[in-house]
Amino acid sequence: MTIQEKYMKEAIRQAKKAYKLGEVPIGCVIVFEDKIIARGYNRRNTDKNTLAHAEITAINRASKKIGDWRLEGCTLYVTLEPCQMCSGAIVQARIPEVVMGSMNPKAGCAGSILNILEMPEFNHQVTVTRGVLEKECTTMLTTFFKELRIRNKLLKTENTTMSADTSGSAQNDVQNAPVQS
Repeated sequence: MTIQEKYMKEAIRQAKKAYKLGEVPIGCVIVFEDKIIARGYNRRNTDKNTLAHAEITAINRASKKIGDWRLEGCTLYVTLEPCQMCSGAIVQARIPEVVMGSMNPKAGCAGSILNILEMPEFNHQVTVTRGVLEKECTTMLTTFFKELRIRNKLLKTENTTMSADTSGSAQNDVQNAPVQS
């Protein structure tokens, strides 16, 4: 197992925490001098906070640990390609290296839609490694979204059935109500 796979497995552990909460399973760890100094996982729905992405949580924790907003010398490992917000935060934090599992063709900003991390126009560029434990990361995400679609379909069916039962029973109650004179 490579060093990148070792730390990506730790990011996957974080993603599994999000999965258990019913959150999109995205996990992140930040490594400094061969030690994990921060962890994070997606908690947007749980915390009802747009900023509660795995990478943002980990960056905040790493900054506290190091005592500086600059995370030079760190490597960020994340199970899914960062969005525009997280990519911007990575550049702003001066993180020199990012290792990703899955690409994100719908919202990724490290090569899919945009490539904020490697834009030469910014004063800081990031070295990016893509596809580390990609199959494991992708499988977790696709399984989550399949289960979510099934759950949503069942809820919709349940709600439709309950609405029909409720309106039918209310109609029966009206028809069978005693007439007052």
